[in-house]
Amino acid sequence: MRAEPARARVFFALWPDAATSAALARIASDAHARFGGRVMRRETLHLTLAFVGSIEQARIADVAAAGDRVRARGIDLSIDTLGQWENKHIVWAGPREPGNALVALVETLRAELEAFGVALERRPFVPHVTLLRSAGCGNEHERLAAPLRWRADGFVLVESRLQATGAGYETLARWPRRQ
Repeated sequence: MRAEPARARVFFALWPDAATSAALARIASDAHARFGGRVMRRETLHLTLAFVGSIEQARIADVAAAGDRVRARGIDLSIDTLGQWENKHIVWAGPREPGNALVALVETLRAELEAFGVALERRPFVPHVTLLRSAGCGNEHERLAAPLRWRADGFVLVESRLQATGAGYETLARWPRRQ
């Protein structure tokens, strides 16, 4: 019997700096008071650009090579919306308008991944940072009282590993902003 190849669960993301993750954690804490659920740990807060999913570890080099071909520019986000997905029991924060730079980054990244033969899910991109899981929520969206400004200066490739305390993340590669 042949052994299954080792697999990894990976994704590309914008990862906040310390001040931004602290501000996101405060938004999560306020949301938790309203919706309950499980608050995401501050060190895991991120905005997913492209979820690759479970792939053979040998393919991580191809995934990283796709990232190498993307020119990351600085992206200014206004995290101004608190959203809810009742079917997933998730409360999230994100921009009402993602902006051209973020959309272009996602589209370019997806195209490069496909050029390397990496299949991605086909669903609309909804930029968001998951704040709560298992929350008692509906399907509403509301404006945050004070929008959070987030200057993302690059993107990362991350491996997700399930642990007893939830997902643990390891950054595999980083692409800083390039003009």
